[in-house]
Amino acid sequence: MVSALSPTTQSIRAFGIARATIEGQPLSAAEVDAIDAYFRACNYLAVGMIYLRDNPLLKVPLQPEHIKKRLLGHWGASPGLSFIYIHLNRIIKKYQQEIIFLAGPGHGAPGVLAPVYLEGSYSEIYHNISEDEHGLKKFFKQFSFPGGVGSHCTPETPGSIHEGGELGYVLSHACGAAFDNPNLIVAAVVGDGESETGPLATSWHINKFLNPVRDGAVLPILHLNGYKINNPTLLARIPHADLEHLFRGYGYEPCFVEGSDRPSMHQAMAATLEYCVNKIKEIQQAAREQGVTPLPRWPMIILRTPKGWTGPAEVNGRKVEGFWRAHQVPMADVHSNPANLQLLEKWLRSYHPEDLFDDKGTFRPDLKALAPTGTYRMGMNPHANGGLLRKDLKMPDFREYGITVEKPAQLEVENTRPLGVFLRDVMRQNMTNFRVFGPDENTSNKLNAIYEVSKKFWIAEFFEEDEDGGELSTDGRVIEMLSEHTMEGMLEGYLLTGRHGFFSTYESFVHVIDSMFNQHAKWLSICNELSWRADIASLNLLITSTVWRQDHNGFTHQDPGFLDVVCNKSAAVTRIYLPPDVNSLLSVADHCLRSKNYVNVIVSDKQLHLQYMDMDAAIKHCTKGLGIWDWASNDQGYEPDLVMASAGDIPTQEALAAIALLRQEFPDLKIRYINVVDLFKLQPETEHPHGLSDRDFDSLFTLDRPIIFNFHGYPWLIHRLTYRRYNHVNLHVRGYKEKGNINTPLELAINNEIDRFSLAIDAIDRLPELQVAGAHAKEKFRNMQIEARNYAYEFGIDKPEFSHWTWPL
Repeated sequence: MVSALSPTTQSIRAFGIARATIEGQPLSAAEVDAIDAYFRACNYLAVGMIYLRDNPLLKVPLQPEHIKKRLLGHWGASPGLSFIYIHLNRIIKKYQQEIIFLAGPGHGAPGVLAPVYLEGSYSEIYHNISEDEHGLKKFFKQFSFPGGVGSHCTPETPGSIHEGGELGYVLSHACGAAFDNPNLIVAAVVGDGESETGPLATSWHINKFLNPVRDGAVLPILHLNGYKINNPTLLARIPHADLEHLFRGYGYEPCFVEGSDRPSMHQAMAATLEYCVNKIKEIQQAAREQGVTPLPRWPMIILRTPKGWTGPAEVNGRKVEGFWRAHQVPMADVHSNPANLQLLEKWLRSYHPEDLFDDKGTFRPDLKALAPTGTYRMGMNPHANGGLLRKDLKMPDFREYGITVEKPAQLEVENTRPLGVFLRDVMRQNMTNFRVFGPDENTSNKLNAIYEVSKKFWIAEFFEEDEDGGELSTDGRVIEMLSEHTMEGMLEGYLLTGRHGFFSTYESFVHVIDSMFNQHAKWLSICNELSWRADIASLNLLITSTVWRQDHNGFTHQDPGFLDVVCNKSAAVTRIYLPPDVNSLLSVADHCLRSKNYVNVIVSDKQLHLQYMDMDAAIKHCTKGLGIWDWASNDQGYEPDLVMASAGDIPTQEALAAIALLRQEFPDLKIRYINVVDLFKLQPETEHPHGLSDRDFDSLFTLDRPIIFNFHGYPWLIHRLTYRRYNHVNLHVRGYKEKGNINTPLELAINNEIDRFSLAIDAIDRLPELQVAGAHAKEKFRNMQIEARNYAYEFGIDKPEFSHWTWPL
């Protein structure tokens, strides 16, 4: 029996006979019994993972020595996850439907690992975890155990592309996975604690970005079990009618399934999933027949079950099932409390493992047959191991998009605009497996040439005036939404399922995705240790609208600190590039788009900048990662008196201008200039695979000469990367020091002492031979600096001779 759920239903408790929006009882009594047996098996395994290190089939009475010494894991969300997984298996088998499963609840791994093991995927990948008593013992022991697997759906979990270690990204990951996968349904389970996060709140809008003609579908399943770690969750306490209105307002058709009575819940969930999958197919079929579609109202499921469903109702006289005490380990004192050890055994035996597994520990064949086979199993679906599906991009020749540079530092060009033209043609040649993402800034970032081949996707309401820009289309492949979280999540989901992408954003606000970058980098690091995980395309981030050209937006837009965050992650997966001009940017972008299993961070401003290298020189320079620019140096055949170095476009311009000032005043001064594109070249080769050997570093930067390094970011990062180098004591770094607001570009540089005048004065101070002889030059440079400030304050712009400086010929 299932009760109909009317729009006015006010109950927010998930107990008793199932109540559901979709009526029907599609399962026979035998099917209900079989599915419930499978559910019991999943729950038995989940409890076993948390508690047991021995006696996996309870062949003897449970003893303290059978219990793990340290009890870790999360029980509360696990039964609901297994319940969903099992019912999705039924849909997969019935319709031969490709589905992957994303578990948003952070610590719900037991509820996913259990059905993955029972379907055979786990043992197929990990041969030592066999489908028998011996394997089951290992399976239990390894969970949250040293040398084992974590309590999230980590990369070690077959079928996982979403760890859930940090909450909020399951829907955006799911949307990215569905892009350009027309036959795929992504079942994305949103935990009710997760639903309180900002990223999750914005990602309900993914329904406005899925094109039913060419994309797959996301089936959101909001799993309300009522509680977080030790508090109620907000959405779980919203009355039914309000909750329904909320999600209708988001544009979904919410289908509720609520209750705890297992037979009726199986019927309700089966009927609801049947309805949702058929609704998805109807939407897609209509769209594909007509070729166009209005914004669909996609179905979603709101599943309300008790937290810790099927667990002990009470422990030590306190409520557990259906309360926050079920969140983690409901009984942590089983070693010292014999009564609770007995209660644990009673709990485990309530699932009747003797009816589920034979004497050898093998899952009953008739129950295992409920799961799909082969790659239809969600644990073995190739979309969840995207490198198996990844195809190399068809790449145009980036050299054809470069600019002509006859002489260095004479011509100004917008660095990112030619990159946009290159990306346009990358997309043109890869119209089913490449997308560009950004938070409403691709035009601002001068990448708008991409719209010539693919416009911004827009399936929501159109107004007549929207045609004026001409950049919106229901067929567009450029994805823009003013949420860095959602864009990053979509890109990650797209990459993890075997495709390629590119993401640009403002430098100061890339910090919004700091922790998302962290999670993805950690994911890649673990994947590098798993032979069965195939390589995926790199995550490519263009960081633009940079600090040194945020003089108009002010202090809030001045923060180059994302590079510091990147340097915290594994050297095996992180790369940072600071190309100073168009041709080097194109060379770097081509390299990054071809690479695999990295996070590539490219820093390049969008405004007019001096151009230094022709294409041949740029390719050589980027291949080396750093090098001496002979045309800006005059130490050939000598040991330099001074090494001037830089990384970044404006720091490079100012460093070169400082060299020109010094050489004008001191013609005999020997100066070596070094430009750095690949930031990790500064680290020793023992710390990063791109790092220079000590011998090469010493050859370039000398053993005892002063080095002035003009850096794009915070100066201490360069010290951090080079602290082990022999000549580090003579390294003096200039960079952003949190000094700025509404300034002209040169004044902003002056405030942070990366300007040409400060650098030249610093050089004089570092050279003993100029301590006295350089006094007049220092006075001259100070006067020029004052003149620059005064001009800026009078006219609101920099003096043309400074702002349009070129290298003296």
